[in-house]
Amino acid sequence: MAVNKKNIMTRYFFVVLVMGLIGVAIIVKGTVIMFAERQYWQDVADRFVKENVTVKPNRGNILSSDGKLMASSLPEYRIYMDFKAGGEKKDTMLMNHLGEICEGLHRIFPDKSAAEFKRHLLKGRKRGSRNYLIYPKRISYIQYKEAKRLPVFNLNKYKGGFHEQTYNQRKKPFGSLAARTLGDLYADTAQGAKNGIELAFDTLLKGRDGITHRQKVMNKYLNIVDIAPVDGCDIISTIDVGMQDICEKALIDKLKEINASVGVAVLMEVQTGEVKAIVNMMKAGDGNYYEMRNNAISDMLEPGSTFKTASIMVALEDGKITPHTEVDTGNGIMMMHGRPMKDHNWHRGGYGKIDVTRILEVSSNIGVSYLIDKHYSDNPQKFVDGLKRIGIDRPLHLQIAGEGKPNIRGPKERYFAKTTLPWMSIGYETQVPPLNILTFYNAIANNGTMVRPKFVKAAVKDGEVVRDFPTEVINPKICSDNTLTQIREILRKVVAEGLAKPAGSKQFAVAGKTGTAQISQGAAGYKAGRVNYLVSFCGYFPAEAPKYSCIVSIQKPGLPASGGLMAGSVFSKIAERVYAKNLRFDIRSAIDSTTNVIPAVKAGEMNEALCVLNTLDVPVQKQFEVENVRELWGHSQAAPSAVILQNQKVSDGIVPSVVGMGAKDAVYLLESKGLRVRLNGIGKVRNQSIAGGSRLIKGQTIALTLR
Repeated sequence: MAVNKKNIMTRYFFVVLVMGLIGVAIIVKGTVIMFAERQYWQDVADRFVKENVTVKPNRGNILSSDGKLMASSLPEYRIYMDFKAGGEKKDTMLMNHLGEICEGLHRIFPDKSAAEFKRHLLKGRKRGSRNYLIYPKRISYIQYKEAKRLPVFNLNKYKGGFHEQTYNQRKKPFGSLAARTLGDLYADTAQGAKNGIELAFDTLLKGRDGITHRQKVMNKYLNIVDIAPVDGCDIISTIDVGMQDICEKALIDKLKEINASVGVAVLMEVQTGEVKAIVNMMKAGDGNYYEMRNNAISDMLEPGSTFKTASIMVALEDGKITPHTEVDTGNGIMMMHGRPMKDHNWHRGGYGKIDVTRILEVSSNIGVSYLIDKHYSDNPQKFVDGLKRIGIDRPLHLQIAGEGKPNIRGPKERYFAKTTLPWMSIGYETQVPPLNILTFYNAIANNGTMVRPKFVKAAVKDGEVVRDFPTEVINPKICSDNTLTQIREILRKVVAEGLAKPAGSKQFAVAGKTGTAQISQGAAGYKAGRVNYLVSFCGYFPAEAPKYSCIVSIQKPGLPASGGLMAGSVFSKIAERVYAKNLRFDIRSAIDSTTNVIPAVKAGEMNEALCVLNTLDVPVQKQFEVENVRELWGHSQAAPSAVILQNQKVSDGIVPSVVGMGAKDAVYLLESKGLRVRLNGIGKVRNQSIAGGSRLIKGQTIALTLR
């Protein structure tokens, strides 16, 4: 019995020992897996077991009203190497081809030498890194594809180790044009949009995430789509690229000329309220002008004399005055409740006795303030109610964020003194953003109907409109038809016979009103050091049948300051160029049927030009013999009876001349030679920063100026 008990205990001891050793082995193996082999098993898990993986959709594009791409998401990449992938076989291949790989990387990224790439890759190999950054910057899709063709890099990531991280970068093909209104995304696009149309329509643009998982099917691991991602909608904006370019060019030229600090120009279609162009320029520390904030909708400034139109409209509508009511403005200075009210020509003796029409023509401060004070001083609320009846005090509730709310004080509010009413009537002691002033003048042009400005017309998906944004009416009638007729006639005369003559045109009639106002320096008022001025012009054209309304508003330091000469002249350039852009002539009246019409032909690919000209039956004279080659570059010359096509020799190692080409041909030709291209402007290439015929260095950036 004792023997059996001893045998049982011995066997029990061995069982416990074996189980203990197994337990220790399990703990040791678990520790090794958790720490020594942690990265390996994480990679295995990532490779073979992926559940509920989010798949990001493509963000929608923002298009101009005429279908041009204004904002789009393009892929950018960071490239990495896993030095442990592929084992010893891959490592041997890498070392055998290292020189070739480094030379190839230098060719793609010329800012780093082949020797630098070699040292960098050997450093990563020595570390045994599994996620080693090959090049520090994000690269384009073309550069990524070129790198993927290099030895070892062309294998799949599990054999060769070359892999990438993809980023969606938002690009604006037209650069600064309407950049602040289009808006921006955060650097990490997953965080969404910052401002503008990008933010306001983020829900429509971003689409919906998808979900996938990894599953083994017939000994292969496949990504199985559980929920497919839904790409975002394209947003069709109201911006017209051509008009935007016209407004930006005209405004910046004037800002530079007068050394202004801020400039705004907004062009609106009268009947629809569609904003065809919006420019917001601020002077930066380097002396250049950039779009930094949406001043047109957010600047809360005293509008000055452009507000006088609203004041006169209230008095006309209330029957207090007529266009022929006279005011004796005297010598240009009149005391009003203890403060001197001055006209701009007070030092030249003033305007004397003038009627209401002439008061607005010459923008007489005394004339407007005297009439409003005379008829409303006993009941200022009636004047404020008249402004509210027009709707100039209403927030616009725009499609994009950041708008300022007009501030028009009433007599029951703080700081409403005896002098408030007369100074309010000429555009002081009120704050109204430029776009709100434009909306008021647009209503005058639109037969008294005030419409809400809009920046987006529709959201489109796969060619189908998924959401439409129709014109919205803010105020169906800002005043009676009789008052409206009187105001429109006065505004026409302001430009034809008054201080706003620089805003006019010989081609068509313009109506509108100038504004020149001192800008308050906050608590310091208007007398702190050098005085800043706001010069503006707001109006519409053609005056008889208004198509567009426009406001130009400029902030500048010191004198001289003239709404007509400065803002009005910008308005005139915008109006004439937009008017010319929209002219439509019957081509039949311009054709001489006895001769051929010889069109202008851009420089570029001659085979394509020849094909188009032959299809149109345009006579062609070729000054080259070579045909049926893949690419034949050249330029054209105008002749009385034919288009002359001349070829241009494009040699290897030489920068080609692209002057006279369109952007598409120029970019294609230069990038095919290994150059990077930066565009400025629209139209044909007028200048290239690296002259044609220069020695070509691949990777250099060449700037093209188009006009």
